Amino acid sequence: MKKKRNKPSKRKLSILKVIGLGILGLFTFFLLFIASINLGLWGKIPSKKELSNFQYQMASEVFTADSVLIGKYYLYDRQPVAFEEFPEHLKQALISIEDERFYDHSGIDFKSLIRVGLKTILMNDDSAGGGSTLTQQLAKNLYPRKERNQTNIVVDKIKEMIIAKRLEKIFNKDEILTNYLNTVSFGDNTFGIESAALKFYNTRTKDISTAQAATLVGMLKATYGYNPRLFPERSISRRNLVLRAMYGNNYISEEHVYQFTQEELKLDYREFDYNAGIAPYFREEVRKEMLRWVADLNNNGSDYNLYTSGLKIYTSLNYKMQKLAEGVMVEHMTKLQNDFEKSYGKNAPWIKDKKLMQKIAKRTSSYKKLQKTNLGHEQIIDSLYKDNRKRNFIDWQGDNEVTASTMDSIQHYTKFLNTGSLTIDPNNGDILVWIGGINFKQYKYDHISQSKRQVGSTFKPIVYTAALEQGVVPCSYFSAEEVEYDNLKGWSPGNSGDKDEAYLNYSMEEGLSNSVNTIAVKVLEKAGINNVLDMAKDMGIDEKLPNEASIALGTGEIKIIDLAQAYTSYVNNGKHIKPNLIKRITNNKDSILVEFKSNLSSEAAFSKETGQIMIEMMKSTVNSGTASRLRSTYGLKNDMAGKTGTTQNNKDAWFVALTPSLVHLTWVGLDQHEIGFSNTSIGQGANAALPMFGLWMKQLNQNKDFDNYTKRSFPKPSASVIDALNCDPVKRDGFFKRLFKNPNKKKTKKFNG
Repeated sequence: MKKKRNKPSKRKLSILKVIGLGILGLFTFFLLFIASINLGLWGKIPSKKELSNFQYQMASEVFTADSVLIGKYYLYDRQPVAFEEFPEHLKQALISIEDERFYDHSGIDFKSLIRVGLKTILMNDDSAGGGSTLTQQLAKNLYPRKERNQTNIVVDKIKEMIIAKRLEKIFNKDEILTNYLNTVSFGDNTFGIESAALKFYNTRTKDISTAQAATLVGMLKATYGYNPRLFPERSISRRNLVLRAMYGNNYISEEHVYQFTQEELKLDYREFDYNAGIAPYFREEVRKEMLRWVADLNNNGSDYNLYTSGLKIYTSLNYKMQKLAEGVMVEHMTKLQNDFEKSYGKNAPWIKDKKLMQKIAKRTSSYKKLQKTNLGHEQIIDSLYKDNRKRNFIDWQGDNEVTASTMDSIQHYTKFLNTGSLTIDPNNGDILVWIGGINFKQYKYDHISQSKRQVGSTFKPIVYTAALEQGVVPCSYFSAEEVEYDNLKGWSPGNSGDKDEAYLNYSMEEGLSNSVNTIAVKVLEKAGINNVLDMAKDMGIDEKLPNEASIALGTGEIKIIDLAQAYTSYVNNGKHIKPNLIKRITNNKDSILVEFKSNLSSEAAFSKETGQIMIEMMKSTVNSGTASRLRSTYGLKNDMAGKTGTTQNNKDAWFVALTPSLVHLTWVGLDQHEIGFSNTSIGQGANAALPMFGLWMKQLNQNKDFDNYTKRSFPKPSASVIDALNCDPVKRDGFFKRLFKNPNKKKTKKFNG
C-alpha cells in the first residue's frame, strides 16, 4: 500500500508565492532601474556619436632650441601618444594587473567580477586586480564621477558598463587601450602614460623599461599611496606584484621577474610646475606671447587653446647655456648678498629706517587688504607687527620655517638683491639665456621684460656713437675737469674716485673705457641731445627718454631687453635685431603652424666705420678699463667688448658684454628703489653685475659644444679705423694752462647741447 504524500500547506504555498513575487519584483525593478539609467533619467549618457568624436584636452609643450622639454601649459597635464609608441611590456603589465581577460570580453567581464569578488572578499588577495574592465575604467576616465554617495556609485557603475559596451562597438581593442593609457590619471594633475613617464623618469613612453612600466602601472591602484617619489618602498612592493602578475600571464620569465624586482627605482623626477624648473621667467614670457598669438589666430577663424590644444612651442633658448647661467647666478648672488648685508651691518635701512619700512609696507597686498576695512595707517601697521604666525622664509641657504609677523616678512624680503640677465645671439636675434629674477616663486616681477631702470654708463656708447656720426673724431680730447652748468641749475656732474683729473684730457676711447662722467657730458654736448635721442631710437629703444643733459650718464629708464636690442647694432653694422623667443609653433601632430624669422631693422643707425670704432673702444673697456677684471680675475681670452654701468647712489649695477656671436646684459639691484648698495666698491657694475658674465663665459670656454660662440673673433677693423684711433689716450694740460687753472674752483659755463 502506497504511503500517502503530504500536500504543502496553503500557508507554505503562500510564502513561496510571496518570495517568488518579491524576487520577480526586485528583478523587474532592477531592469526598470537600468532602463531608466539607459534612457538618461539619472543623467545623460553619451551617445555612440559623441563617444566616437571625443577629444583629449592636451597640454601644450615648450621646448628649447636643443629640443629639451622645459615646460607645459595645461588644465590637465596630458600628452597623448599613438598605440605604436606603447612598448609591449607596458601593455602586458597593464593587462596583467588590471584586466587579464581584456581581449576576451566585450566591455563587461562578469566572470572576472565574480572571481575578483571571491578572491578579494573571501581570500583577501589583492593580486586579483580590480572589478572593472579597462573599458569601464576608460568610461570613468572620460566621464568622471561627480558625487560619492552610495546611490550615485551604483548609478555610475551601471553608466560605466553601458558606456563600456558602446565603446567596444565603436573602437577595437588597440584603440581602447590607446585611449585608456592616454586618459588615465597618475595623480598630481598628471594624465596619460606619456606625461607620467616624463614626470617620473624624464623619458618618453616608447623608451620606458619593463620595471619602469610596472612601477607606473602599479600606481593606478592608488596614485598617491603608490607614488614612487613619496612612498618608494610601497611603490617597489606594488611594482613587484605587477611583475609577478606578468609572469603569471606568461609575459615574462621567472628569471626576468627576479632581475626586474632587484632593480632600484632610479627616478629622474621632473615636475613641470609653473613656479619651478628651468627658465621660469622665460616660460612665463613665452606664455604671454603665445596667448597673444592664439588670440590673433582665433580672430581669423581658428579655434586653438594654449592650455588644451596640445601645441608644441619650439623656443630659441639654449638649455645648456641657461642651466649654466642659472648656476652662476646662484653662486654669484649668494656671495654678493652676503657682502651686501655685511657692508650695512646693524645699520641696514631695512633694520633701522622704520619710516622706510612703513612706506614699503603700504605697497603690499596685506596693507591694502586691511586698508579696505577702514583702519587708519597706525592701526594697520600695528596689525602687521602683531600678525605672528608660522611662515616660510626663503634665502640663499634654503627654506626656513619661522614664527614671524607680516612686517618681519616684509623686512626679510626687502633686503634681497635681485637681478635680470639676458643673452642674445645678435646674428639672428635668438634669446639664448633669460634670467628674470632670483626666485620666480617669491618674485614674479620679470626684470627683463617688465622692469625699467636707469641704465647708468651703459648708455654712454650711444652718446659716443651719435658724436662720431656728427663728425667728432675719435682722437678728439676732452677735459676731465668738473664743470658747473649755470643754465642747468648749477648741475655739476663729477667722477667717481679721488683721482685729480683737473689737468687731464682724455681721448674718446680712454674716456669711454674708463667711464669718465665729465667727459661723457662734454661728448653729449658735441653730439647734441636731440641727435643722441634719435640715435637711441634708431638703435631700437622706443622708450621716451629725458631730453636732458643727464641722459649722458644714463638717467633714462630702459628695459633690459630694449637695451640689449640696441647693442645688437654694434655687431650688425648698425642694424639692430629684434630679440626672438619663439622659433616655430606646431600642432599636436607636429604640423608647422608658423615659423618666426629674424627681424633685422631695414636701415642702419650708424655707419660701418662708426660701428668698428665703437667696438674697438669697448674692447679697451675690457682690456684696460672698468671691465678689465674679465681678463685679470676670470682669465678670459675671448675677443670681447663691453661696458660697465653704475647709477647714482649705487642703486643699479650693470654690465654689457659683446662678442661676435653674443650680446649679454646683466643688471643687479634692489626692487625697492629707496635702497642702494652701501658703497661703490660693492655696488659698481664691475663688482655686482660683471661676475655673472665672467663666471658664465669661463664655463662656456671649457665646453667644446660652445666653440661657435667662444672661438670667434670680431672682423679686423679697417686701416682708416686703426689710424683714427692711433693717438695717446691721455694728454696733460701744458704748464701755462695749469698755471692759470684753479683745481679747487669748479669751472662754470653754459651747456650748449
